[in-house]
Amino acid sequence: MAGGEGTRLRPLTSNIPKPMLPLVNVPMMEHIVDLLKGHGITEIVVTVAFMPYAIRNYFGDGSEFGVSISYASEDTPLGTAGSVRNAMDELDDTFLVISGDVLTDVNLDAVISAHREHGALATIGLVRVENPLEYGIVIANEDGSIERFLEKPTWGQVFSDTINSGIYVLEPEVFEWIAPDEPVDFSSDVFPKLLEDGKGVFGAILEGYWEDVGTLDAYLRAHKDILDDRVDVNIGGFEVSDGVFVGEGAEIHPDAVLSGPAVIGDNCFIDADVSLGEYTVLGTGVRVRRDCHFERVVVHDNSYIGEGTRLRGTVIGRASDIRGGVRCEEGAVLGDEVFIGENALITTDVKIYPFKTVEAGAVVNTSIIWESRGARSLFGKGGVTGLANVDMTPELAAKVALAFATSLKNGATVVISRDSSRAARMLKRAMIAGLNAGGVNVMDLETASVPLTRFHCRSAVATAGITLRLSSNDPDSVTIRFFDGDGSDIIEEQQRKIERLFGREDFRRVRPADIGDIDLVPRALEQYAIALEQTVDVRSIASRRFKVVIDYSYGSTSFAMPNVLAKLGAEVLAVNPYASTKGLLGFDREEHARNVSALVKASGADLGAVLDPPGEQLVLVDDEGAVLGFDEMLLVFLDLVCDRLYGDKVVLPVNASAAAARIVSDRGYEVVWSKTSSAALMAAADEPGVGFAANLEGGVILPGFLPSFDAAAGLLKMMDLLSARGAKLSEVRASAPAVHRLRESVVTPWEQKGSVMRTMVEQTQGRDVELIDGIKIFHDGGWVLVLPDPEEPLTHIWAEGDSPESARTLAQEYVRRLRQMVR
Repeated sequence: MAGGEGTRLRPLTSNIPKPMLPLVNVPMMEHIVDLLKGHGITEIVVTVAFMPYAIRNYFGDGSEFGVSISYASEDTPLGTAGSVRNAMDELDDTFLVISGDVLTDVNLDAVISAHREHGALATIGLVRVENPLEYGIVIANEDGSIERFLEKPTWGQVFSDTINSGIYVLEPEVFEWIAPDEPVDFSSDVFPKLLEDGKGVFGAILEGYWEDVGTLDAYLRAHKDILDDRVDVNIGGFEVSDGVFVGEGAEIHPDAVLSGPAVIGDNCFIDADVSLGEYTVLGTGVRVRRDCHFERVVVHDNSYIGEGTRLRGTVIGRASDIRGGVRCEEGAVLGDEVFIGENALITTDVKIYPFKTVEAGAVVNTSIIWESRGARSLFGKGGVTGLANVDMTPELAAKVALAFATSLKNGATVVISRDSSRAARMLKRAMIAGLNAGGVNVMDLETASVPLTRFHCRSAVATAGITLRLSSNDPDSVTIRFFDGDGSDIIEEQQRKIERLFGREDFRRVRPADIGDIDLVPRALEQYAIALEQTVDVRSIASRRFKVVIDYSYGSTSFAMPNVLAKLGAEVLAVNPYASTKGLLGFDREEHARNVSALVKASGADLGAVLDPPGEQLVLVDDEGAVLGFDEMLLVFLDLVCDRLYGDKVVLPVNASAAAARIVSDRGYEVVWSKTSSAALMAAADEPGVGFAANLEGGVILPGFLPSFDAAAGLLKMMDLLSARGAKLSEVRASAPAVHRLRESVVTPWEQKGSVMRTMVEQTQGRDVELIDGIKIFHDGGWVLVLPDPEEPLTHIWAEGDSPESARTLAQEYVRRLRQMVR
């Protein structure tokens, strides 16, 4: 009998029938099938009602499990007896009825033998339990004949601890007492009627373990009993130590600590410094990152647990995504595909239903059932980001691509590229399929840098661009970035349009004749290199005969730069000069810069540079081996660029220093202030008259070449500017003014961000403020920028003063104000 919904087990059974709920990584019903097979019962009829396809798809005809299975479906609930009668065509001989959603190893031969000895019409398997209130009590005579039934008694009616186990042996004649096509129950309808009519109804005490896994507490208890060897069921995997079972393909770091009994499913990944306490059960493909601690935890298949997570007495559903620093306390239960943001706290006995989202830093002390806590937006700060093969799957990538294709005209052409990682390669192929399905053609650059991709977005045939790359701050995550026809990041309005199409799955699926095509871009590198050369004075640079150390960081920028530098007559010491995933897995900018600094000093080079793996951000090292900070690099660029600016405007983010603005204005040019986001900065750089733009993370924009960040172009421009002035980089750096600026962050719950900003505006009435991006408040000798984070429950504070002390004082003052507002 496998028609139960398991409502008391929700949210675990919200989208799966109770018999398919796993116990030590095997569906409950499979344990029952194994029990039947062990007693020589191999012809099985399964009654199904709730989500029957899940059971049918898993068990099929039973041949894979060594049995023969057929199915009887009921469209409306028919009760325990009614559902069996629904299968009566298959039951023409003595048959046994057993629930597919209990955990038991009882001796079925005992109840079958008792049935035959008594020549009974019906024999009920009886078990003894400590608390019979939730069950039907059965009172039997010494000869086994049933005297009385009590369904769900009160304590005043508990006359016995012997209950009905739901295991029956019946003769086909019993169907005469079951009305067709209406709800009928064995315990309350059929058996009392048989007693009334004087028919033989007997009971047989069953020896062994029996547990009705009907509640969430019982679900955890059942796992504990299995691991304590109180019930005889099969546990998959190899017993590598006392009570510790590890599945095939599982990877466990030597520094992980496993305290048995525990079960680690197939293909799990357990990182260093993980502590898996007693009664931990991990399903197939579960990934547990560093410094996690589990006690009495069950995690279903393909879930991801981030660094530093603490779980105790918790059940986590299939394919859930638990980010770093999360705590789940006793009795917490998460359904399938739940997302929990970093450092969230799920308190005792909280239930979170499938597909819900809990924001980073949230404290959840009430269950999240029908309404979501606020679904994540598809786009984040850098694009669409997710853990590869966890929440960033090929299926999702194809759907995102279909949504993007639908936002474009039918027959449009999109340039697409990736980095050298396998994850990006896999997802790019899925996206190409989605684009083609939406009637969009693809120009495939294969492995290429981000600037190269942006450059080819500006070709006559292209409409937009996409690039897929491992995230710089998490090598397990992939980011999908979208560009418009100018090679700039798409604006928020376009992002929202894609999100709406994605959320509604309102996709354009074209006729077979209109499916998009795939082409490679001919001479892609050569076209980019030629355009890059045209941005600088080749003869002037060549006459300087630069000696340069360049760290390509294993990025694909190394494909195009060597030919350009050769034409400039530069002597180049290339470091990490080939594309490899090695540079993508945890790129450390500071470490690369230190290495380049050492090489510059050792070789007597004029200049050193680190180009990050995507090819967008630049780090400069001067001829003395000093690594330029981002503020220093911006000031040096502005000083040199303003010698001969091609335009009359410079775009700077609103959190740039006052010193940067003074350099530009003192040289007679206009500063255009921009929002801090990359998309906003690039959009501003593409306006007429803009000759230069930069951010505070090493990003340089030369609008005359490409209105987007390009580290290679920035390096060539620096060589060009130094040649034109005839100066060394160390000399320009030494003349740059000092910048005293600090950044702080204050935790701000999402629901309070609006009120915090409103209060801040009210408090600054009468002061000189700018509202370009957040609130920028000007003080004597400095300023403060208060800016909510778009992705995290944080508010950032930048403060600049005329000395380190004044900057610190300003920052601390606004941190104090914000914390008071949040309280």
